[in-house]
Amino acid sequence: MNMARPVLLLIWALVVVAWSSFASAEIVEHTFHVQNLTVNRLCQTQVITAVNGSLPGPTIRVREGDTLVVHVFNKSPYNLTIHWHGIFQILSGWADGPDYITQCPILPGHSYTYRFNITGQEGTLWWHAHVSWLRATVYGALIIRPRAGHTYPFPKPYGEYPIVLGEYWNANVVDVLNEALASGAAPNNSDAYTINGQPGDLYPCSSSNKTHKIKVIHGKTYLLRIINAALNGQLFFKIANHKLTVVAVDASYTNPYYTDVVVIAPGQTVDVLMTADQPPALYYMAALPYASAAGLNISSTATTGIVVYEEATSSTPIMPVLPALNDTSTAHKFYSNITGLVSSPFWTPIPREVDEQMFVTAGLGLVACGKPGNASCSGPLNQRFAASMNNASFQLPTTMSVLQAFWGNVGGIYTTDFPKQPPVKFDYTNSSNSLDTSLVMTTKSTKTTKLKFNATVQIVLQNTALIGIENHPIHLHGFNFYVLAQGFGNFNQATDTKKFNFVNPQVRNTIAVPTGGWAVVRFQANNPGVWFMHCHLDVHLPWGLATAFVVDNGPTPSTTLPPPPPDYPQC
Repeated sequence: MNMARPVLLLIWALVVVAWSSFASAEIVEHTFHVQNLTVNRLCQTQVITAVNGSLPGPTIRVREGDTLVVHVFNKSPYNLTIHWHGIFQILSGWADGPDYITQCPILPGHSYTYRFNITGQEGTLWWHAHVSWLRATVYGALIIRPRAGHTYPFPKPYGEYPIVLGEYWNANVVDVLNEALASGAAPNNSDAYTINGQPGDLYPCSSSNKTHKIKVIHGKTYLLRIINAALNGQLFFKIANHKLTVVAVDASYTNPYYTDVVVIAPGQTVDVLMTADQPPALYYMAALPYASAAGLNISSTATTGIVVYEEATSSTPIMPVLPALNDTSTAHKFYSNITGLVSSPFWTPIPREVDEQMFVTAGLGLVACGKPGNASCSGPLNQRFAASMNNASFQLPTTMSVLQAFWGNVGGIYTTDFPKQPPVKFDYTNSSNSLDTSLVMTTKSTKTTKLKFNATVQIVLQNTALIGIENHPIHLHGFNFYVLAQGFGNFNQATDTKKFNFVNPQVRNTIAVPTGGWAVVRFQANNPGVWFMHCHLDVHLPWGLATAFVVDNGPTPSTTLPPPPPDYPQC
């Protein structure tokens, strides 16, 4: 009895802990109606695709441990999927969302329910369409707060605001993309950048009453959850006369990083604390594109919102001094100086033994036109624009998703022969190779990499100078990764490995690989399924700057992908 009593008490304590954890979790349910919406921007009326009649769409708020259920009704004229950007989707890959990777699209007039648990994640993520260019207007914030009774690893802010940066066309974005794909040329650039759906009052027909505003009280500290939902624009973000403290990126806590400028690539999120410590007035927050590619023809007009102090007397906002469009040094300083918070509740040590080593070149290229001289050959050298990783230009299947083929062991949908090294080694960042036809030509395929469950993968992501030199934001679905190092030029195994940070590297799901440079990331493949890795500049995704990882099931039922849900969309 003396031995039994402690054992019973231990069992009871474990039951209480498990029950309290379960009791603190909830089922959070939303319904998305995706349909046409008429909006007025930039002096024109435009019909866009939107969720629940708003741009951005609804903000989803959950706590870590909750189950999120979203019923999506596609009332738009287009095929549709929704991706929950940055969510691990542990054993719920059917809900990840990229079209023809984890599901076939939701057809017009049909619906699909996304259901998944949110485990081991806190902070700011977001959701967006993952078909064509629909995410230009189909997007919104996904905010994960700590469980009840838990706190942030930084002083609790007085209030918080989502700041969703976007991009806007005075055109139908699906038509813009389709016309470019038909011609083989680059698509038109957007007409404006936006903050929470509004271009701001520096653009035509965008008066201050149509500019997004946040209200603050002098002396109080606010958490700004910044999301870059723009299709193709990396952005500098500043608030006039205010310092910012970065406390998280991509829903991973960081050591406090003090800055007056944030740089954020499409797909990324940055959480900052802002103390309203300036004289009561109106202050612009502004976002301006970071044009990492030389000669890129983009708008130099900043999108603006306004920080309004409670006791402000002046009605004229103060404007921040913004970086130059091509200020790569400022961008690199921000991207490379952030470190992970080792004391955060979800930090795990960096796995030191690597099972899979990969060196992956990423950049633009060309595919043979086949019909030279006609309207479909409008790219450089009278060929068609393409993009690739290790010279494999990814082509989506059309008859079945890769995940369904993996689960059902169906052949002919994808292959597992993605090259772990580039087929030709060359001076990757030398612009004299820009239009070298022996290097720039690529071919279409659906090549993936097969990984054993729990394998540790290290990838050197190397940008190239083919067609042009550019910063590519690479997003990995299903996992976070450690950013061990990043730099310019060609990665040098002998010297650059000495720069690896194994102590407190930043943890992300989207890495902005430096223009004309490289980054090294490492992750553990502990989630069975199919996980897309692609450039989050959406001009590059349909050209093929992508690949996927096929992760085997583990040895137990709890590490095995369950079957698809009953309403899983079919092609």
